[in-house]
Amino acid sequence: MTTLTYRIKNSTEEPLHSSHAKKETEDTMDRKEKKSRRSQRRKEDRVVGRIVTIVVLTLVIVGGVFGFSTYRYVTSSLKPLDASNKETVVVNIPSGSSNKAIGEILESDKIIKSGMVFNYYTKFNNLSNFQAGKYKMSPSMTLDEIGELLQNGGLAADQADARVTVPEGYDISQIAETVAKATGLDKKDFLTLMEDEKFFNSLLEKYPDLLTDASKAKGVRYRLEGYLFPATYDYYEGMSLEALVTEMVNTTNNVLANYYDKINASDLNVQEVLALASLVEKEGQSEEDRKKIAQVFFNRLKVDMPLQSDISILYALGEHKEMVYYKDLEVDSPYNLYKNTGYGPGPFNSPSEQAIDAVLNPIPNDYYYFVADIDTQKVYYAETLDEHNKLVEEYVNNRE
Repeated sequence: MTTLTYRIKNSTEEPLHSSHAKKETEDTMDRKEKKSRRSQRRKEDRVVGRIVTIVVLTLVIVGGVFGFSTYRYVTSSLKPLDASNKETVVVNIPSGSSNKAIGEILESDKIIKSGMVFNYYTKFNNLSNFQAGKYKMSPSMTLDEIGELLQNGGLAADQADARVTVPEGYDISQIAETVAKATGLDKKDFLTLMEDEKFFNSLLEKYPDLLTDASKAKGVRYRLEGYLFPATYDYYEGMSLEALVTEMVNTTNNVLANYYDKINASDLNVQEVLALASLVEKEGQSEEDRKKIAQVFFNRLKVDMPLQSDISILYALGEHKEMVYYKDLEVDSPYNLYKNTGYGPGPFNSPSEQAIDAVLNPIPNDYYYFVADIDTQKVYYAETLDEHNKLVEEYVNNRE
């Protein structure tokens, strides 16, 4: 009996109810854990709900602001750009232009606020059959007035109030006089515009291929020298100087568009091409002579010899005269190509397309000198200075 009692008291076996208690404990822990997870999910759901609410409200606000801004932009674009500005601008609509392209032109010429709105407006209102041509427009016009004008057709050539003819080889000073004489506009205003950096930069933005090199040039008198193409331009009453000059620059860009690839493939830039072309323009008369003279200039440049063009001296002096004297060669100017090597700061006048083509397609030769008979305009070439001096003596100094 004693032994049995000892064994019961010291037994390590669990009581019969212990497994059941353990299961209840685990169930209680599971319920607490599940309750905790549910509580955590509810918290997360509340956070997510708040974030979604904030995002939705933000999108609604942004959408509302964007919608309101768009509404204001479209509404303002349907009105005249500037009802108080009745200054006339001549707008050129090329043949085959779509309504979208016309809208872009009108926006670029500052006639309307938005070309895109103009395009949709014409579609919604069935405005079509627009005609190519030149139109006198102002920022004070409504879209309906513009549409009606485009349907009726542009101006006839004889409707221009004046015609401005810029001769080949004219410099900016001479062009200013020509414009003033033909239109009655002030020459001083023209020259002031030529020095307006803001105006130049607006053209640079519009014609980067043409004017980038000119924008980097140092020591130039006028950045647009050489870029006002020699041609005849229509002038209309109320047309601004900016509009007229822009048309001249645009013509130069259109001409050079045929040569940009060749210029980019050469060692020259646009500024240098026009600088040489402006010298070739005045030094030679025939296409053949211009191409030969262009090569003479390249031969001189290759050996670092000054171009020695009298045209550069006259430009440096700011004079237009028939003879250049030895004292003139001493003029202190970066345009003096007797003293300075290279192309000079930039063009000396507005060259013709033939002169430009001569620079880009010269006739190969080994000449370093040339002289023209003043009476016959025939050009004589020489490889050495001695040969040249003899030709000068024969055809210049000893002429009757």
